[in-house]
Amino acid sequence: MSRFILGNCIDVMRGFPDRAVDLIVTDPPYLVGFKDRQCRQIAGDVTDEWLQPATLEMYRVLKKDALMVSFYSWNRVDRFMAAWKAAGFYAVGQLVFTKNYASNRRNARARRGFVDYCHEGAYVLAKGRPVPPLKPLPDVLPFPYTGNTLHPTQKPVEALQPLIESFSAPGAIVLDPFAGSGSTCVAAYRAGRRYIGIEMLAQYHRAGLANNLCDLKTTLKVLEDTYHYRYDGLAERLAGISLRRLSVLMDEAFNIALMLDESFLD
Repeated sequence: MSRFILGNCIDVMRGFPDRAVDLIVTDPPYLVGFKDRQCRQIAGDVTDEWLQPATLEMYRVLKKDALMVSFYSWNRVDRFMAAWKAAGFYAVGQLVFTKNYASNRRNARARRGFVDYCHEGAYVLAKGRPVPPLKPLPDVLPFPYTGNTLHPTQKPVEALQPLIESFSAPGAIVLDPFAGSGSTCVAAYRAGRRYIGIEMLAQYHRAGLANNLCDLKTTLKVLEDTYHYRYDGLAERLAGISLRRLSVLMDEAFNIALMLDESFLD
């Protein structure tokens, strides 16, 4: 069963058995002290005392011969690579996600750099000897702009879903220890995988819960319409009734999530 958990990912993962998940896709803090224009910040983004313990736990809970995809900051790659190698991971690929905007130009003049940052980077890291996919992804992929409405560094579901589909099988368990607003969870759900998301800050956990409820609501509506309008058999009509009841319950849960997080009211 899929779960979206509020808590410190190190503590939460310590409760998992060894080799419990099939794939890890995650976007950890970049260790740059990021603050967006709304003054939103990310836990653990200044010091790196969490990096090695979290990486060790990720390695332990990942199945043998499996992969982890981790985003990283280009100017802190030495720290991330050291932690990955110390845990037992090794790099088998590097992904570049191209943006149609420059990250360092959206804010004040003081944030300008020597080059415009028009990409995000991620490493594909292996534990053991994973089998490569039959049709490998290109190492340069698009990165649609999310608007960062739910989280200051919100990743697009459209960029994550192909990774999950390429690096895991249907029904696999996908873990994101730094889940933020739950983009990895939504991508895993759309790809037909189960997910475990962990987020430390309550406001982003609430946003992630609502984000996942939105996606599930859409699926329920499609199924409800399918069974309601396309089939006349008793079994199909009963399925339609059940789906409509689930949809009502989902609406109630979604409205509660809206009330819990004012950022969804607009």
